[in-house]
Amino acid sequence: MNTVPHNIDLILTVIGDDRPGLVEQLAASIAEHGGNWLESSLSHLSGKFAGIVRVECAAEQADALRAALSALPSLTVAAQLTQAVDIAPAGRHLTLSLTGHDRVGIVREVSQVIARHGVNVEGLTTWTSSAPMSGETLFHAEAALQADAGLDTDALLAALEAISNELVVDILLDEIDAH
Repeated sequence: MNTVPHNIDLILTVIGDDRPGLVEQLAASIAEHGGNWLESSLSHLSGKFAGIVRVECAAEQADALRAALSALPSLTVAAQLTQAVDIAPAGRHLTLSLTGHDRVGIVREVSQVIARHGVNVEGLTTWTSSAPMSGETLFHAEAALQADAGLDTDALLAALEAISNELVVDILLDEIDAH
């Protein structure tokens, strides 16, 4: 009897001292164990290479792949089994852009408002830069958001605008047309 191999998804979290060749080392180990690199977000952060990768592999290869990834000399890799979900969530998709003077608590305060309105953060990228004239540190954030169809966008925007004055940041909220 011929059986079809059962594939599983692994979510890998990866961190190590940044240097050339780390992505190749990770990719080679995944490929050598029949893994298919599906999605990733990788970054250089304060001298470290850090990321998250979604890999699909045959169930019978998962333990060997995990062992190989754990043995990589320059990286710390944690692998977690997950259910594959490729269906785009229903509802509304929004983007949020924020720029302002850096200070403690910006992400906390913005994320509290977003959560109170039942909005999910699907992606978040933040960084700092120097202001062109003053050289002060600016904080930037770009977020991909997902909400139910019934979201009161005006109420969310009003709540974000209220804290933007307090935080001294500019916040833009846009809806992405799904059509």
